[in-house]
Amino acid sequence: MDEYEARRVVDALRNRGVPAHVERASVAQFGVRVMLPDGRQAIWDTDGTAGLEAQVMRNGVLVGFVPMIEGSEHFTEEQVIDAIARADYDQPIGRLRATAPPPAPPLPMEGGFFRRFLGGFRER
Repeated sequence: MDEYEARRVVDALRNRGVPAHVERASVAQFGVRVMLPDGRQAIWDTDGTAGLEAQVMRNGVLVGFVPMIEGSEHFTEEQVIDAIARADYDQPIGRLRATAPPPAPPLPMEGGFFRRFLGGFRER
C-alpha cells in the first residue's frame, strides 16, 4: 500500500467512525492501524505482501491476527475499506463479519493543518 492509498483508506474508515491511522512501516511501506477499545491495535498490510492481513498487538506484543483474506490481492480500495470495517478481533484468530457494523459518528481527519503541506496544498 502506498502512502496516498493508505491515507484514502484511513479517511474513509474515519468517516465510518473507525479509529484508523496511517501506519508507516518503512520509507516506502504504509498500512492502516486501527485502535481497538481494549488498548490493542490492529495493524493492516504493512509487510509488503500482496494480500490483506492484520497483526493485533498490545504493548508491542503480538496477541492475535487476522489471516490473509482470500482474494484480497485483487481488492479495490472500497473492498479493502469494507474488509477492515468488518473485521472481528474478539478471538486470537480474527475473522470477517458477514456485514459491517453500523457506522459510528465520523471522526476528524488525521493531519489537521499540516496535512495540506503533504500534497502541496491539494489533496490527491
